[in-house]
Amino acid sequence: MNPEFSLLLAMICSASMALALRLFRPEGNNRYGIILGNYLTCTLTGFLFVGDKTAILHAHPATYICGLAAGFLFVLSLVCMQTSISRNGAILSSAFSKLGLLVPLTLSLLLFHERPGLLQIIGLLVVLVSIRFFSGNQNMDEPAADVSLLLLLAVLFTNGMSDSMAKVYSTYGIPNEEPVYFFVLFLVASLVTLCLLVHERNTNGNKLSLRDLAAGILVGIPNYFSSVLLLKALNGIPAFIVYPVFSSGTILIVTLISSLFFHEKLNRRQLTGLVLVLISIIFLNLS
Repeated sequence: MNPEFSLLLAMICSASMALALRLFRPEGNNRYGIILGNYLTCTLTGFLFVGDKTAILHAHPATYICGLAAGFLFVLSLVCMQTSISRNGAILSSAFSKLGLLVPLTLSLLLFHERPGLLQIIGLLVVLVSIRFFSGNQNMDEPAADVSLLLLLAVLFTNGMSDSMAKVYSTYGIPNEEPVYFFVLFLVASLVTLCLLVHERNTNGNKLSLRDLAAGILVGIPNYFSSVLLLKALNGIPAFIVYPVFSSGTILIVTLISSLFFHEKLNRRQLTGLVLVLISIIFLNLS
């Protein structure tokens, strides 16, 4: 599949996941219900896409290591985000999670030796500015007075590293073992999330809602294909283009669909952010 088309489909899948979460907000008190349903669905889908099931037991060590690290980082980034929201507020936490984009971009320069041109650098700067516009909202709650910078940096780093694992595997992994990699990734994420869910139930008595679990299934399908398609895009397009376009393009799709079909009104900041996203995508794709 063409890498540019893979990137477009990855953005659509990622936006679909965000919209599904909007439609099926958590009903139960246990916050890990939808997440567990999501990862279990991804694990089952990944298993079905493994052609020779014995390959799961005989994969290259790099496949296991990358899958284990990525699965753990997926859940760790979520825990850091939830903890930061309760300590620092939604505004700062959301902004720093989006700034995690800086991590894969830095790795693409230092570790993968990818060099953006002047126009791509301008596009990257415009992406960061557009994210700032989307993060601002006149009606959002104020962050807590006692801000934890260390926790905010943890949000930035863990979100950035979890995103970076796709590029790490595309560089050091075995191409024909990608289905095994995703199976291991989501299996690890499912097991870690299950442990957190049980701990939440035993500590606070919060029960798992079957509705949340079912909603997680709807979220998991686009989540799996978004991850697969993003990796395919990284196999043919430099990371300093893929990650900003994926991030800003997903924001653009979600915002447009929310405005057209859910009748959410865009304020001036969001409209400005949309224009900047379009400008950044143009610059990033100019040679």
